[in-house]
Amino acid sequence: MRKLLTALLIMPFMASAQEKLSEANYRIYSVKQGKEVSLNTIAEDMQNYDLLFFGEEHNDSVTHYLEKTMFEMLYAKYNSNLALSMEMFERDVQPVMNEYLKGFIREKHFLKDARVWSNYKDYRPMVEFAKEKGLDVVCANAASRYSNLAGRKGQQALMDLPEESKDFFAPVPYDTASGDYYAKLNGLPKHAAGTTTSDTGKAKAAPSMSSMMGGFNLVMAQSLWDATMAYSIASYRKVNKANKAKKIMQVNGKFHSDEGFAVATQIYKYSPKIKRLVISTSSDENFPKIDWSNYKEDGDYIIITDPKVPRTYKDQ
Repeated sequence: MRKLLTALLIMPFMASAQEKLSEANYRIYSVKQGKEVSLNTIAEDMQNYDLLFFGEEHNDSVTHYLEKTMFEMLYAKYNSNLALSMEMFERDVQPVMNEYLKGFIREKHFLKDARVWSNYKDYRPMVEFAKEKGLDVVCANAASRYSNLAGRKGQQALMDLPEESKDFFAPVPYDTASGDYYAKLNGLPKHAAGTTTSDTGKAKAAPSMSSMMGGFNLVMAQSLWDATMAYSIASYRKVNKANKAKKIMQVNGKFHSDEGFAVATQIYKYSPKIKRLVISTSSDENFPKIDWSNYKEDGDYIIITDPKVPRTYKDQ
């Protein structure tokens, strides 16, 4: 409870800090146009797409400011034909999210029962905006207990779970990383076994495939998160015709969508005709003089933020 109270106390400070950010703190590059563009260019471009991946570095305060601004811009253009999907919430807390958005429960209960990330202050502005405007928020991820189980014992262990548990992750069997994405996972630095690329709001290094301890299979675990987020987005669109017509902004760690990998690939399994855009964000020590050729493979739009702006927390 003390942590929740602390989070609530610093939320007004974070709001005022975000208000001080501006276009001077970031640059946006359109890979297709081959030039720097404005945030509004992305909002306009979304008229041709269904799904926008906003790939973030979890502690980048400029990126969090841009996510909220982007979400507001999309609302200005598409109004109620808009939904938010988030890696930061897990499928089994969707009822809690819905209860909060509809005003049935108080925020203190939402914070506790939704198991919010330790840096929820970074995402609260988007959730509150969705609540204010009556927009849906999709709790897209699989709980870490399931990704851990998959990493330790494989997909068969997921199949053996009680039937009611299977609603909380992508149908088994799910596709696992391959090709360049597999190689990317394999190149991650060594860390404690069972840790994946995002957990409790802090981006943590994951064990390399060549140095796994206790036989933990990172690819199996990470792929469950990727597949579940894709499945959650696709399932939301299939609920009714109104949802299928909505623009969806998916917020996730950039590892889950950069280069069109991970969730950005898995989405086509569950929604083959969906049209998606990928935003990749990074920070560059040379800002604002950016060599865009270093980033052109990462997404359709590249956002580089000013490294001088303080991070919302320090990486461990």
